[in-house]
Amino acid sequence: MSLLESNRIQRPTLSSDLAAGGKVCPVCHRETPEEFVPMLVLAEDLQKLILANAPDTSEFQAVCARCVRLFERAKDNIIQEAAMQKDGSHVLSTPLRLDADDRYTGKKITIAFLDSGFYPHQDLTTPSNRILAYRSLLEKDGELGSLFQPDVASWHGMMTSVVAAGNGSLSNGFYRGIAPESNVVLVKLARTGRITDDDIQQGLEWVIANREKYRIRVVNISAGGDFEASYLSDPLSQVVEECSRLGITVVCAVGNAGHLPDHPVFPPASAPSCIAVGGLDDNNSMNRARRGMYRSSYGPTVDGLQKPEVIAPSIWVPAPILPNTPTAQQASLLQLLDEADDGDLHSLIREHPGVDDELDAALDRPVHSIRQIILLKMRRENVITKHYKYVDGTSFSAPIVSSVVAQMLEANPKLTPPEVKKLLISTAERLPHYEVDRQGWGVIDPRRAVEAALASHK
Repeated sequence: MSLLESNRIQRPTLSSDLAAGGKVCPVCHRETPEEFVPMLVLAEDLQKLILANAPDTSEFQAVCARCVRLFERAKDNIIQEAAMQKDGSHVLSTPLRLDADDRYTGKKITIAFLDSGFYPHQDLTTPSNRILAYRSLLEKDGELGSLFQPDVASWHGMMTSVVAAGNGSLSNGFYRGIAPESNVVLVKLARTGRITDDDIQQGLEWVIANREKYRIRVVNISAGGDFEASYLSDPLSQVVEECSRLGITVVCAVGNAGHLPDHPVFPPASAPSCIAVGGLDDNNSMNRARRGMYRSSYGPTVDGLQKPEVIAPSIWVPAPILPNTPTAQQASLLQLLDEADDGDLHSLIREHPGVDDELDAALDRPVHSIRQIILLKMRRENVITKHYKYVDGTSFSAPIVSSVVAQMLEANPKLTPPEVKKLLISTAERLPHYEVDRQGWGVIDPRRAVEAALASHK
């Protein structure tokens, strides 16, 4: 029996918001019709966890039942798997921050990823391998074996695919994607550097040719094209439209040039039927009042279309570290040192020479100075644990939306790409105080989107 089932307490009027009848939770900042739960009736460890992730330092005496449920469900994972910041707050997972509906996991839905390179990460291959196919456009046969060959470009596609479909196996399921049981198809477009319009077009054409074989319903493209172009004459945009006609929902990152005077949206994100995704900065918080915009690109396009349609977390996004790389070695050492006793720090650094030059050079420093270096390096490198780090960019907000689309299609497999898009934007929530041009219809709401998909089932 959960705490809520054993403590059905009516909402007390304990804060100014509650006393005024606003029914606004001080933690998530949502209005809710549910009862509020006094902090005093919660277990001490749950109280500490909620307080550590509260939006500010103001005192409050009750939280909404939804927050209690969320933190109860995530408590063990957060305590055991999540990194702790200096201020006592924990790194939160994407499903937790977006309150995703965990009844749907993208099961039997295939997402194709077009990117510069991939790696068969454990979060995709265990306990069963969900990589249905791998195709490299750089090779004639594109055999799966080349997926395992070291490539400096592998990290980007590995991260985008795991952000959407990873099951968080290296964090006991905590740093999972919103569609952790979906199947994936990986299409490598280029070796390194810039990905061209032609590269993306060839990848989409391969997806179209193999859509029935692998039952591909969603395509994620975390790459931009060459220049602005009208969809009426642009070949890449025309292929995106063909995908939609054939029942494939195309999700595109809109780009990261929103801070520039010229912030164009390139194909394929400028194509009418695709879901172009901009960036949200939620400050690693569940509190809607703390949400702001990321520096993502925005329209209108040359055809006068509103882009992006929606926004999703584009900073503080947990993603896997590419194994067997210097970055992975550094993260592993930083975690080891962070968890070690003071008396062991110097000897541990000596046992791992060459992993981090700054730490090697700090061997003659006192313990407190080494602790400062460890903390600064973990923050600078965005290290969460030895297996995960935080990344930013609309490259990672797009796969979050793709994972929600997979949930929606699992809930209602009959949805067409236009219906998916309509439901996704109709359930989004606009940010106050930000231009509509920058955010489109606003922040995705995975739970409401899935509910809308269920309601539209015929």
